[in-house]
Amino acid sequence: MARLFGTDGVRGVAGRDLTAELAMDLAVAAAHVLGDAGAFAATGSSRKSRPVAVVGRDPRASGEFLEAAVVAGLAASGVDVLRLGVLPTPAVAHLTAALGADLGVMLSASHNPAPDNGIKFLAKGGFKLSDAVEDEIERRLGEEWTFPVGSGVGRVRDAYGEADRYISHVLTTMSAALDGLSIVVDCAHGAAHMVAPEALVRAGARVESIGARPDGLNINAGHGSTHLDKLQQVVVSRGADLGVAYDGDADRCLAVDHTGAIVDGDQIMAVLAAAMHGEGLLAKDTVVATVMSNLGFKLAMREAGITVVETAVGDRYVLERMKSDGFNLGGEQSGHVIMLDHATTGDGLLTSLHLLGVVAKSGVPLKELASVMTPLPQILINVKGVDKGKASDPELLAAVAEAEAELGETGRVLIRPSGTEPMIRVMVEAASEEHAGLVASRLADTVRTTCA
Repeated sequence: MARLFGTDGVRGVAGRDLTAELAMDLAVAAAHVLGDAGAFAATGSSRKSRPVAVVGRDPRASGEFLEAAVVAGLAASGVDVLRLGVLPTPAVAHLTAALGADLGVMLSASHNPAPDNGIKFLAKGGFKLSDAVEDEIERRLGEEWTFPVGSGVGRVRDAYGEADRYISHVLTTMSAALDGLSIVVDCAHGAAHMVAPEALVRAGARVESIGARPDGLNINAGHGSTHLDKLQQVVVSRGADLGVAYDGDADRCLAVDHTGAIVDGDQIMAVLAAAMHGEGLLAKDTVVATVMSNLGFKLAMREAGITVVETAVGDRYVLERMKSDGFNLGGEQSGHVIMLDHATTGDGLLTSLHLLGVVAKSGVPLKELASVMTPLPQILINVKGVDKGKASDPELLAAVAEAEAELGETGRVLIRPSGTEPMIRVMVEAASEEHAGLVASRLADTVRTTCA
């Protein structure tokens, strides 16, 4: 049976793949694995000693019934629940730690369209779970539990005012005010639609918000970090200094400079790494990136005297390496950037504030700062409708080896199954976009024939 947890929690079409029943079962299992609820239920412990969970969600309509199911499962297991309402994933992670909760739950499908949803669990301290802990939760689904009764059941209360605690936290991490900067912020009709504009204004910026009117069904629709066209248009038409865009749960951030050019996650990391390195704040002069990061990023970091350590794709793998080796900056090309001195997970708002802080402090436009690296042409083709379990087919591997020999040291190939969607991703870098496109198209065709 396929593993239920993907690279970022349990995700699927809400009401079909991710049902209320599954959400409740997951919450019950997580309560026992992360909150040791079984021990509390068995002893009938007092309210003071019961485990506590915080629960947040993005604005998807399905988040309403999934939140109810998760809260029911937790409370039925003897866990006290604080409902945070609509907040970004990194806010839920921060509040898990700040409020001393035993676990956190975020309901979101990130950058996916509105019909999808997902459940992410956070351990005590606000960190994402390891594969082993997720496997334990999955193993214990449907187990026969002894549920508490009477005074042993969990209590539920709303804690919507805790959003300000998160905003105050991210603002305290800044070393420079944003006075004078004109910014357009695209909130993807998502979880950051209230906290991000508020934080940016309080930081001193002049802010125009777009994609900030969620209706439960328009999340990520034509807005946000996966749809930058609107942001580019507004930045240029308003003559703004730059724009920033988040995804649905605001754990990632991309930017647009004053000319409308996109500044991706690799470039943002390069700007932050160079600034931190210059101030002696980059731990071990090292930044952690994934195998998807552009070769141009690695070359730029080498030129700046900064080491790049690679991990598998997924911000939690970046985080694991950062924690194990004592690094404080890492992330992904997609815009997940982890600043471990200030956050336990990728945080789009925090990233944007620090990127804007570099612009404000240096007085240098983002376009010039981002030129610290020159991205190599990179073509990414998502091949849908294939069996992603066949990504290691011998015929496909032979085609990859042939392509790598053709590209030599001027490029590279990466074939990987998506961790969140039914597809195989084909990525090719080369000295020219034309060459990269030809090789990527050829490999995509091979994926379609070998992985059908």
